[in-house]
Amino acid sequence: MKIVITGGSASGKSANAEKIICKYAKNNLYLATMQPFGHEAQKRIKRHLELRQGKCFDTEECFTNLAEFKPKKQYDGILLECVSNLLANEMFSPNGIGFDNVANHILNGINNLEKYCKVLVIVTSEIFSDGENYPYETMEYCKLLGQINQNLFHLSNAAAESVCGILLPYKGANLL
Repeated sequence: MKIVITGGSASGKSANAEKIICKYAKNNLYLATMQPFGHEAQKRIKRHLELRQGKCFDTEECFTNLAEFKPKKQYDGILLECVSNLLANEMFSPNGIGFDNVANHILNGINNLEKYCKVLVIVTSEIFSDGENYPYETMEYCKLLGQINQNLFHLSNAAAESVCGILLPYKGANLL
């Protein structure tokens, strides 16, 4: 089963994703994609680790090349946090693949994860509401994240947006 949770920054999407995966699975992997650059990133990572304490999560990191990722063991559930970080890593970090075919590369990586679990919960971001024009690289990032999110929503069993901690189902509400 594949479930997608989206939302803006600090929308409660991570907490909702954790609740959902814990409902279905007891042996879970939290697959973190945020590279620990800077003080703010370290604070956010620490906060997420504290929120997961006692919830039966192992934590592994994968910043790029998700298609090659192999967890240390089989899991009931995998929570991928977060597609928006993964896309930025692939597009802009020296270890990433750059702009060419990056959406397919990430979707192939997500397909790879399904081999290692029964339930896959994917967190992504909603960044499309401001209507601003940005430099080319940023606009390309937004476009690609939109393409990835559309594909994920289409291929998922359930999908929802977290707004102020409240889940607004788009699909498969009975699974959330």
